[in-house]
Amino acid sequence: MESRKGVVGGEELVGAGEPVEADLTARLGVNLRRLRVRRGLSLERFSHVAGVSRAMLSQIELGQSTPTIKVLWKIAAALDVPFGALIQAQSSDGIAVLRAAQAKRLMNADGSFVSRALFPFDEPRRVEFYELRLSAGGREEAEPHAPGTVENLAVTKGAVEIEVSGRKEQLGAGDAIVFEAGVPHAYRNPGTVDALMYLVMTYPEEVG
Repeated sequence: MESRKGVVGGEELVGAGEPVEADLTARLGVNLRRLRVRRGLSLERFSHVAGVSRAMLSQIELGQSTPTIKVLWKIAAALDVPFGALIQAQSSDGIAVLRAAQAKRLMNADGSFVSRALFPFDEPRRVEFYELRLSAGGREEAEPHAPGTVENLAVTKGAVEIEVSGRKEQLGAGDAIVFEAGVPHAYRNPGTVDALMYLVMTYPEEVG
């Protein structure tokens, strides 16, 4: 699936190339503006707080561009909300079936790290579930999450090196790790095949 890429204020964007991605882009814009305005922050002020250019924030709010995962983490941290709050949809009753063809996927700047949400965003929760794919030789540096956030990550394919506050752990298929995610951390694939992981993110307070 081809994505549109562009640069705004020196920051790279990954655009929406499919209808589902377009829906996600629009949802990001609505949620970002709602959360920003609720906190009484102008675009200029929030740009300084989040460390993201005003031009990029404006494009996101207008539904014109989808940012990379790293930029979304910066925005979520600046708003003091979980990642999922930026892409949640309106609630619906009954069973939630998450079809693969309609998955909400986000990727980093070079496309080597892809995150797919495996949970509905429309219910109060303290836990979120993601599928993560990291290309061979790929690396993703994550921003610190809210204090008290815990990541429980299991590797099902390939090899992954997890770095937390300077400590590195090598994981292979079948291995798992649990760590406090309120500090800088990174994922690296030292192998020759893509790595597949499943991540359970637990927040200190209920969200959504």
